[in-house]
Amino acid sequence: MLIRAFVPAHITAFFVPRFHDDPLKAGSLGAGVNLSNGTNVFLSVETGTLERHIHVAFNGEPVKKDEAVISHSVAEELVPMDFTGRVEIWQYFDFPNGYGFGNSAGGALGTALALSYRFGGTYLRAAQIAHKHEVLNKGGLGDIVGQLAGGIEIRVKAGGPGIGVVDNLFFEDCRVLVVPLGRLSTKEVLDGDVIRAIEVEGSKALERLLADPRPERMMVLAREFAERTGLLSGELLELAKQIDNVLSSPSSMIMLGKGLFALVRPKEIEIVREVVTDLEVPFDIVEVFRGRPEVGRWVG
Repeated sequence: MLIRAFVPAHITAFFVPRFHDDPLKAGSLGAGVNLSNGTNVFLSVETGTLERHIHVAFNGEPVKKDEAVISHSVAEELVPMDFTGRVEIWQYFDFPNGYGFGNSAGGALGTALALSYRFGGTYLRAAQIAHKHEVLNKGGLGDIVGQLAGGIEIRVKAGGPGIGVVDNLFFEDCRVLVVPLGRLSTKEVLDGDVIRAIEVEGSKALERLLADPRPERMMVLAREFAERTGLLSGELLELAKQIDNVLSSPSSMIMLGKGLFALVRPKEIEIVREVVTDLEVPFDIVEVFRGRPEVGRWVG
């Protein structure tokens, strides 16, 4: 039996980290958007071997345990200790790793859901285990609860699944422009000096968004947050300004990655496509994912 789980890519617009000794009480406040592209996890389980083996692969290539620490940690907790057999976890990412699309969270959550489907468990428990190992290994703080909510979400109380509180913005038909340009280490940013500015500006942005909860307002606040924290600057800021010329709402920086995103109305799609094509940067225009992560038997 082959099992597939799909977890949407998640872009954080702005955030406020909340650390806690209990990983389920750690998380982040903020806002973000889920994408129709994301992470597909395929699980294959074979019995009959004398020992318990767990293997993880990224985009078809096997990876060492220290290169997939979070997913391995999730699997070690969810595969029964008395199981003898071979567990293969194949993760396929629509966006590059480290670019701010929540790939580590997608891999962790997809792995947890697929293993729980196979060996027994609940959706919430699987999500909590994924969040726990994300936090402990500094893969992220708020992606998993955001991915569980779908749509355009606001994280109004920090914490993992079942503890954090997430709300959703209403929105009409729109697409998401993504311009992925490079990696940015979540761990290095969370350990760096910029964290104080992130806490101050993120708190302001959240308060203002809750007072006027619209997607367009989120983008304005996201841009202000990105510039005031100093995360968006230089060539990336200049690129954002060129994209802004053809959009009704400003673009902003993907948190945390070297890249940009924007909400695009249907009538703006073709003109923004022309602009980014002329700028000769990689880009995609995708839909907002409105549901929640999926898991089940794969018969494709």
